[in-house]
Amino acid sequence: MIATAPPAALEELVLTALEAVRAGRAERGGPLPAGGPASVDGGMRRVIGERLGEDRTAAGVALEELARAAAYGAADPSHPACAGHLHCPPLDVAVAADLVVSALNPSLDSWDQAPGGQTFEDTALDVIAGLAGWTRASGAFTTGGTESNLMGLLLAREHGGRGPRTRVLCSEAAHFSIDRGAWLLGLEADVVRLPVDERHRLRPDALAAALGRFGEGCAVVATAGTTDLGAVDPLPEIARLARAHGAWLHVDAAYGGGALLSRRLAPLLNGIELADSIALDLHKLGWQPVPAGVFLARGERALDCLERQVAYLNPADDVDAGLPSRIGRSLRTTRRLDAFKVAVTLRTWGTEGLGELVDRCHDLAIHAAERVEASPHLEPLTPPVLTSVVFRYRSRRRAADAVNAGLRRRLLRSGAAVVGRSEVKGAVWLKLTLLNPWAATTDLDAVLEAVVAAGEEEDR
Repeated sequence: MIATAPPAALEELVLTALEAVRAGRAERGGPLPAGGPASVDGGMRRVIGERLGEDRTAAGVALEELARAAAYGAADPSHPACAGHLHCPPLDVAVAADLVVSALNPSLDSWDQAPGGQTFEDTALDVIAGLAGWTRASGAFTTGGTESNLMGLLLAREHGGRGPRTRVLCSEAAHFSIDRGAWLLGLEADVVRLPVDERHRLRPDALAAALGRFGEGCAVVATAGTTDLGAVDPLPEIARLARAHGAWLHVDAAYGGGALLSRRLAPLLNGIELADSIALDLHKLGWQPVPAGVFLARGERALDCLERQVAYLNPADDVDAGLPSRIGRSLRTTRRLDAFKVAVTLRTWGTEGLGELVDRCHDLAIHAAERVEASPHLEPLTPPVLTSVVFRYRSRRRAADAVNAGLRRRLLRSGAAVVGRSEVKGAVWLKLTLLNPWAATTDLDAVLEAVVAAGEEEDR
C-alpha cells in the first residue's frame, strides 16, 4: 500500500539522527560497547527486530531507534581510547558535505548524471597530484587502498609488461591487497616478496637482484607507510632501479600519503614523484568519512585502457558533440561523488591546516613511544615513523605472545580501549594507531595504563 502521508522533512530526520547518535554514544560510554561479540550482536538484533522488512514503522521512530543502536554498537574513532586501526574521526565539515552528496545522489559514470561532478573530482585530484610532485596526472577517487592497488597492478600489466609475464615485486611487509589484486588479475603466482632491512623497508639490493633475474615486464610495488610500523621504503633508490629495468613503479601510500600534507613528514616520501602510479587514502590521514581513496597515474592518458563505449552512457556521437566520456576513469560504473567532501575540506582547512593535524598525530605517537620506553612494564619495537606505535607488555609468568593477545581481547570485551595487534617475526605485538588529533597526551597515558593493568591480570 502506498503511504498517503507526506514524507518527513529531511531537516527533521537529520536532527533526529544526530540526537540519536549523541544518545547512543552516551549510552556506550567508552570507545566500543562492552560485552564482546555475542553480547553486542544479541543487543543489536533485539533493537533491529525479528521482522525487519515486514513491519512498518514511522520514519522518525525507525531512524531514532536504529541510529541510537548503531552509535551504541560502533567502535568510535572520535574516542581517544579507540586507537587500534587506521580508522579516523571524520571532520564535521566532511560529514556534512557527505550528506549533501547523499541527498543529491549523483553518479560519475556519465555526464548527464553529474554535470558538475567531474569538476570537483578533477580539482581535488589536481591538489593531491601537486602534493606528490606531479603536474599532469589521470586518476579517480576509489573505495580505498585495495581498489587503488588493484588499479596500479592492472596498469602495470597493461602498460609496463614487455616480457612474457608480469612479475610483481614487493617487500615482505607490503599490504595483503597486493596479493589479492594479483590474484584477481591472474598474477598470483608471479608475486615475489622480498626481504626488508632493520627498519622494515624494502632492501634495494634484494630488488636489484630480483629485477636482474626476471628482466623487463616487472611491476615494482613500493610501500610508503606500512600498516603496522608506518615504514617507508627508500623510494628514490627503488625508482632508479625500476626505471633502469623498464619496470612499472606503483607506490602504495594508502597510509603514508597523508604525510605529504605535513612539512615535517613530507620529506619521508621524497621520490614518490618518480612513481608511475600512486595509491593514497584520505580516510586515514585526511579525516574523511569512508570512502576517500585516491588513485593517480602519471600522464593524462594512463587510464585509456579502461575506456569502453556503451550506447546508454557514452555513444560516439555524444562524445563527438562534446559530452565527455567518464567510463575510462574507474573500474566501477556507478561512482559516488566522494571528491565533494574532499573539496569542501580543502576549501575549509587548506593543505596547511590538514598538515597541522598530521603533525599533531605524529606528536602523539612520539609521546606514546616515550611513555612505552620509560615504562618497566612495556617493551617498544621500533621508534615511530608516522603515527603508529608498536610495543608489548613484558610478561613475567606466562608466554609473552599469549599474554599480549589475551590482554588485548580483555580490553575489547570490557569496552575500555581499542588496541591493535600485529605480528613481527612470529611474535605478537600491540599497536596504537593514532589518527585522532584531538586526543590529549593524558588520554594516551590512560590507554597505556589500561594496557598494563590488563597485562597484569592476564599474566597471573
